Amino acid sequence: EVEVLRTRGIRNYALLLSSFFLVMPFLLHKFLDQIPKLGLSDRSNEEEVPWSTRLAYRVDVVFSSFSYVKPLALLLATLVLIVVGGLALYAVSQDSIWDAFWRAWTYVADSGNHADNIGFGPRFVSVCISLGGLLIFALMLGLVSDAISEKVDSLKKGKSEVIESNHTLVLGWSDKLGSLLKQLAIANQSLGGSIVVVLAERDKEQMEIDIAKLEFDFMGTSVICRSGSPLIMADLKKVSVSKARSIIVLAEVENADQSDARALRVVLSLAGVKEGLKGHVVVELSDIDNEPLVKLVGGEMVETVVAHDVIGRLMIQCARQPGLAQIWEDILGFDNAEFYIKRWPQLDGLNFKDVLISFPDAVPCGVKAASNGRILLNPEDDYILLEGDELLVIAEDDDTYAPAPVPKVRAGPLPKVMSHRKYPEKVLFCGWRRDMDDMIMVLEAFLAQGSELWMFSEVPEHERETKLLDGGLDPQSLFNIKLVHREGNAVIRRHLESLPLETFDSILILADEALEESVVKADSRSLATLLLIRDIQSKRLPYKETKTVQIRQAGSSHTSWIREMEQASNKSIIISEILDSRTRHLVSVSKIGDYVLSNELVSMALAMVAEDKQINRVLEELFSEEGNELYIRTAALYLYDQEELNFYEVMIRARQRHEIIIGYRPAAAERAIINPPNKAERRTWSIEDVMVAVAEEE
Repeated sequence: EVEVLRTRGIRNYALLLSSFFLVMPFLLHKFLDQIPKLGLSDRSNEEEVPWSTRLAYRVDVVFSSFSYVKPLALLLATLVLIVVGGLALYAVSQDSIWDAFWRAWTYVADSGNHADNIGFGPRFVSVCISLGGLLIFALMLGLVSDAISEKVDSLKKGKSEVIESNHTLVLGWSDKLGSLLKQLAIANQSLGGSIVVVLAERDKEQMEIDIAKLEFDFMGTSVICRSGSPLIMADLKKVSVSKARSIIVLAEVENADQSDARALRVVLSLAGVKEGLKGHVVVELSDIDNEPLVKLVGGEMVETVVAHDVIGRLMIQCARQPGLAQIWEDILGFDNAEFYIKRWPQLDGLNFKDVLISFPDAVPCGVKAASNGRILLNPEDDYILLEGDELLVIAEDDDTYAPAPVPKVRAGPLPKVMSHRKYPEKVLFCGWRRDMDDMIMVLEAFLAQGSELWMFSEVPEHERETKLLDGGLDPQSLFNIKLVHREGNAVIRRHLESLPLETFDSILILADEALEESVVKADSRSLATLLLIRDIQSKRLPYKETKTVQIRQAGSSHTSWIREMEQASNKSIIISEILDSRTRHLVSVSKIGDYVLSNELVSMALAMVAEDKQINRVLEELFSEEGNELYIRTAALYLYDQEELNFYEVMIRARQRHEIIIGYRPAAAERAIINPPNKAERRTWSIEDVMVAVAEEE
């Protein structure tokens, strides 16, 4: 009986203890705010904060600061429920204390387990424990759901880390990205594809949607998008910047100086990566004046491509040589033949003349000297390849060519062709570019003395000289060309009709400086100007046919295809600067003679330099007015009409003019063939054919 009384006392004590645990939270909530009023606070002159508010604040801070607090709190609540419920069950039933704890756990884990209880007390306690278990289970589901949702949102927003190496990293977003991704995919097609990671300050889902709209087969290349800023080190580490084999910094669509300033900050961020960079950095700049500063900060790891300067020089080259834009598209793009640099030890000791005809599937164009690391384009025939020298070639892919034994080639004399002196030309610029001073200097180097450059734009005439002087050009110092200024709007017909459009040898329609931040508006203006000029010229066709065409044919060695490109339905050569590739189809409908696709060509150059930084030296020389360039030559300079020769023999004959023939265009064909196959196969040539050569200006 004493034992029974003792057991009953313990059970009553357990009931009181469990009741106390149940009532205590309500008592704290009721009387907690009364504690400061009892004199426990010594800050009598300050406004008191209630204890309940303080406690709620502390709980909120802890839950916000530590992600593991929520599951720990849920675990603690479960243990408290099991302990309190177990004590209550022990008090109202005949179970031992440990059996009561176990039953409490089963009620928490499965609310249906209490159905077999008998008696009011056990049933009431078991129902309360089961309700608490349901609440805990609901909280647990909420925590799991929140964790999963947070992880999914993190993946959607591009916050997860990229675990890749030897990938190509693109920093920034612009309208060039589509063309750039296409070229990178084609470049890595032979390897089965590669990884391209894009980090930009845009929503990850929107980036993926925009890339999906490209409707382009990436041929095994995977594009991974991440949202973040290239200026934040944590975001750079998130995309494994230190393990990337190349990094491309795109220019933003904004003011040129602001875009270049941002590019400079990105280069500074990259230079501050503690782990160092595995690959090189290719930076797209908008203004050539900012190039020295970026190179100073980045050092040898940085290669720059100044988009505006490249397109300006290319427009002038295409104006002088119609059809050159197509040649550049073929060489810069990875679709056809492109530049590669590789070492071939078996060629050591050979002279360049023999090396030139040693590749059935490539065309050697230069040598990278081991002595100084410089790339020598179009070297002398007697240049001997030394140990360590690498060869620059044009080939379809880096694994599609290899040297073969030097073939026996019959070298013949060059035809005797009268050399024609350069005649003065008349060129029209429609619009005003930021680098107008640089374009004028390039034109000054190319044109003959007595040439005229007409400048037609809305920029007031008194401001033009100031702009040119600010750019470092004194108009009075020009020797070969004379500047003629006209003010007007290039999309107003009566303004264009005031110009002698039928007398110009070349017309360059420039993307106006005022509209360069809006690609669509700039292209719309260029296209409208193009159509107006075509229409005005068609009304003045007789004058053009009787005078200008005869002058050009008398003073030029161009063949029928080139004359056809020049005349373009008996009109001047018109080079239009097109920024958006989507405008390409509109330009083709207008039957333009030649055009430059700015963004696509710049994307091609960026991709090529990203794949091999050494190629940037080659492009810089080919784009400049000094040194070697790409030329379109008439076949009459190298062979006789209907003469049978193979391509090797044509190449050897061209060496007598110190030129390298990299391709040709048959008279009846629409496109040139760069790095032609079957070079040893003989064919009948026509003087109407056209050769594509790497040469210095005559």
